[in-house]
Amino acid sequence: MTAPAMLETRDLARFFDVSRPLIQRVLAGEGKRMLRAVDGVSFAIPKGKTLSLVGESGCGKSTVARLVVGLYGPTRGEVIFDGQDLAQARSNAAQRRRMQMIFQDPYASLNPRWRVREIISEPIRAFGLLSDRGQIEARVGQLLTQVGLSPLDGQKYPHEFSGGQRQRISIARALSSNPEFLVCDEPTSALDVSVQAQILNLMKDLQRELGLTYLFISHNLAVVRQVSDRVGVMYLGRLVENAPAETLFTTPRHPYTRALMEAIPDLDMTGRQRIPVGGEVPSPISPPSGCPFHPRCPLANDRCKAERPELMPARGTAETQVACHAVEEGRDGGPQLEPAAMAAG
Repeated sequence: MTAPAMLETRDLARFFDVSRPLIQRVLAGEGKRMLRAVDGVSFAIPKGKTLSLVGESGCGKSTVARLVVGLYGPTRGEVIFDGQDLAQARSNAAQRRRMQMIFQDPYASLNPRWRVREIISEPIRAFGLLSDRGQIEARVGQLLTQVGLSPLDGQKYPHEFSGGQRQRISIARALSSNPEFLVCDEPTSALDVSVQAQILNLMKDLQRELGLTYLFISHNLAVVRQVSDRVGVMYLGRLVENAPAETLFTTPRHPYTRALMEAIPDLDMTGRQRIPVGGEVPSPISPPSGCPFHPRCPLANDRCKAERPELMPARGTAETQVACHAVEEGRDGGPQLEPAAMAAG
């Protein structure tokens, strides 16, 4: 039986107005310019599971993260948090505390003028979870211990810690409101490789102990494989593939996903042939017609240039969804899509 979704997005989109000032546009005779950072993303994350979003820089991963926690409002679509519209959930403090975010840069996300105990206790005070000073200090000490630090570290300032220790403080702050859902926006990308492994192991332990649900944003495929239950691959603001983690790494279906896998170093020296993808990522201000990947895709045809593909379940891997005409038509060398799914699409 499938677990109920903790978070679901439906046709989620966010556009940014990057037009020049009005007087300049009038003089130049040009219209508004909209940057399509996210353009119709739909996925669901079951309770207690981890969905990772991967893709090149600028593909919209971090924008999705900010939409999910309410830092941005959607241009189109909706976010459903535990069966409730996000706007309603964010208006209720009891619901709002159930969702927290861990940011990418541990040097910029902590207030340098506050002691660690004040940083971690801020959500506790803001949501009114505890009022007694002694109880708050005890809770802060417990959280510091939980993330592998000492309760005595609460007396220090952020500058007295390394990057990995600061990220542990950020995790402790996120956990202080007793959340059930965490958005992790590249939480290890600013850390050394050895420290990355420690933080990832900590996050996996916390998920197991506390039953947390994660939306994990990353461009590091090795990290994604270690922490994910499912992986969504984004390209130019859209999901092009959504599959179980091991399925994605062993049998990627979308040509762009395959290109990402080709970029992983061949440490086993298998001598397999690599087919690099040429070209540049198109501008999200003026995306190409049809499939956004078609200018760089070796399998593209006239249909790819004219018609936008939708995510469809794939035959042979029922839990995999792919947005690709070549996969649908069987031109990718793999099994075709289910006829029923094609009819539904």
